[in-house]
Amino acid sequence: MIVKKAVAFAEAAHRGAVRKGTDIPYITHPMDTAVIVASITGDRELIAAAVLHDVVEDAGVTEGELEETFGKRVAMLVMAETEDKTKSWLERKSATIEHLKTASKDEKILVLADKLSNIRSTARDYLMLGETIWNRFNEKRKSLHSWYYEGVAKELSDLADYPQYQEYLALCKLVFHDQHIFLGTME
Repeated sequence: MIVKKAVAFAEAAHRGAVRKGTDIPYITHPMDTAVIVASITGDRELIAAAVLHDVVEDAGVTEGELEETFGKRVAMLVMAETEDKTKSWLERKSATIEHLKTASKDEKILVLADKLSNIRSTARDYLMLGETIWNRFNEKRKSLHSWYYEGVAKELSDLADYPQYQEYLALCKLVFHDQHIFLGTME
């Protein structure tokens, strides 16, 4: 029931929004994130948090609304994944990497799912558009995206036994192939 409620809530919150540089409805990203979480765990609150993970950051929902509607744990998980959009891209991404150093396993699973969903989209579009893909992002330097994804990978390395983590590394290697060595996985 909580997952179904989260889907309806997120769909309404993201209605009309699209993924950067595309016409793809934004809701596909939180749904993909939830599917990834569900492939790791049956924890319904964590799956609901995956569906809701961008509603505060991108749709103006408050922490209080989340807590009232979905409970304290779901709200806490969403807030742990929420970036402060008043800060620069570099400040936000640095804060995410720093947070992951002390994040709970559930928070790390949520971040892995979110970042895997993002790198899946980026990899797909990178294969079609090549280097011009970076023009769609606020931060246009591929080297900084590589730094961020590598930092996330390092801090999520305790999830290395999950196939989803291995997929994340493989897609990062594909996208950032000509950048510095990505966690020693490049030749």
